[in-house]
Amino acid sequence: MKTVIERGEDVSRRRPAAGTRRPHPAFDPRAVSEFTATRLSVYVRCLAVLEAEGVRHVSSQHFARRFDLNSAQIRKDLATFGEFGVRGVGYEVSELHKHLASILGLDRTRRVVIIGAGHLGQALADYGGFQSDGFAIAALFDNDAGKIGARTRTGIAVRDIAELAAIVAREGVAIGVITVPASAAASVARRCVAAGLKALLNFAPVRLNLPPGVRVRNVDLKIHLETLAFYIPSPATKGAPA
Repeated sequence: MKTVIERGEDVSRRRPAAGTRRPHPAFDPRAVSEFTATRLSVYVRCLAVLEAEGVRHVSSQHFARRFDLNSAQIRKDLATFGEFGVRGVGYEVSELHKHLASILGLDRTRRVVIIGAGHLGQALADYGGFQSDGFAIAALFDNDAGKIGARTRTGIAVRDIAELAAIVAREGVAIGVITVPASAAASVARRCVAAGLKALLNFAPVRLNLPPGVRVRNVDLKIHLETLAFYIPSPATKGAPA
């Protein structure tokens, strides 16, 4: 096992790693920004890399340099959830990984439904990464009679959207993914809320107005492409200055 120590750290003040983590007994997720939650997800992935490499302890400075992060931001984010690390030793990688995964709810399987069995919906349903990262596809829905009853490449059946509420209740699903055309997104979102879903990942290129208590994240692929295009120099027009 490896320990990554920064030069200049006071190793004379090392203490045993056991018992050094003092997480807050409780925190209100509503008081944590989405930016912080997103960074926690990044930290979990980075810690998994270090753990796979056999790194036992890591300082915030090395952690930041290794993964192009900000050490002060790392310390601030972690302080939201407890006290971690030992002076001169750093963070215990395995324990911090487990604790952050627990905060994100990745220590248990979260069941997810997908509404919209087009190319994107089927691709997401077949994505194997969900199964290994704490998520499981409970069902894939559509209202097209020509698709209902068919199966995706990995064998997930397309169900009638009329079954949504019953399956959400039976499977204890809280998260839904919307992959329908923009014209249908608002009505599908209302149906998801009525079915009891508490969080939605929306791939339709339209903003959704949802009641308080329902969390939504919009993923507009066109916006991301347009942002990337902005930073790519345009070909020089004939006669224009270089």
